[in-house]
Amino acid sequence: MMPAHSESGRHMRPTLLLMLTVPPLLWGSNAVLGQLAAGSIAPILLNVLRWSVALALLAPFALRQIGPHLPALRAQWKFLLLSSFLGITCYNALQYLALTTSSALNISLIGAATPVFILISGRVFFGQRINVLSAIGALVSIVGVACVLARGDVSRLNTISFVPGDLFMLVAAVAWGLYTLLLKQPRAHMPITVLLSVQIAIGLLCSLPFAAAEHVWGGYAPLVWGWREIAIVFYVGTMPSLVAYFCWQRAVSQTSAQLPVFFMNLTPLFTVSLAALMLNERPQAFHYIGLVLILGGIYLAHRSQPA
Repeated sequence: MMPAHSESGRHMRPTLLLMLTVPPLLWGSNAVLGQLAAGSIAPILLNVLRWSVALALLAPFALRQIGPHLPALRAQWKFLLLSSFLGITCYNALQYLALTTSSALNISLIGAATPVFILISGRVFFGQRINVLSAIGALVSIVGVACVLARGDVSRLNTISFVPGDLFMLVAAVAWGLYTLLLKQPRAHMPITVLLSVQIAIGLLCSLPFAAAEHVWGGYAPLVWGWREIAIVFYVGTMPSLVAYFCWQRAVSQTSAQLPVFFMNLTPLFTVSLAALMLNERPQAFHYIGLVLILGGIYLAHRSQPA
């Protein structure tokens, strides 16, 4: 009998589909709020504040469960240190840095290449075979993202000029791909609340030297708290952090490391849709074309998964 958590290459349970779709939706809103915060909250400080809020909310539930899992935590210290550094310390801090130095169009295009990075990283670091359908799905999905971001006008892509700050998002995409691959490596089972709380705590500790360097040499204005800043920090510390990461880890545990990353290409689509909603703009034809291509890439990636 097939285990309850297995997914065939043809069917996907609604709960798994929901857990794969919620993170890109919340990360799309995170990108919007990250840009709003760029003028008032330093990027690495925002990352520290974000995860501090998340840890404060999660700790009361996790502390009661950590004791029985201490031996497994000690045995997996290398995995915990590396995954925490990649997923907590690096990814969002680099994304916030990118939002202060680059355009949203560039960042979204680079982020859309994450499936390619995870295919390559899986092959180089973990010896995973690159499935032909997965490779085609990655390319089709990227074309869909480019269609949305270029608003259906291919000539707009010729106006893109890359700046040094784009390197931050490139490194962030690689870091997230490696983080997701690490989640699929064999290890002792433990509740997600325990795993995520320990990862956040380690990631915060690793972030402190970078936050101190930013404070001394970054040249950012001191943070002045207001209702706007409080709302931004609380939101990014709960929804794109706890809720999105919880769904992501559950989804990765129930399927391959490759398939969830294809759903990340929905992030720029959600970002554009949220902006259109805020500006009261009706969806255009290129939105639908991009959506079909993105979903087509996800479908091909899902078809490539073994039963």
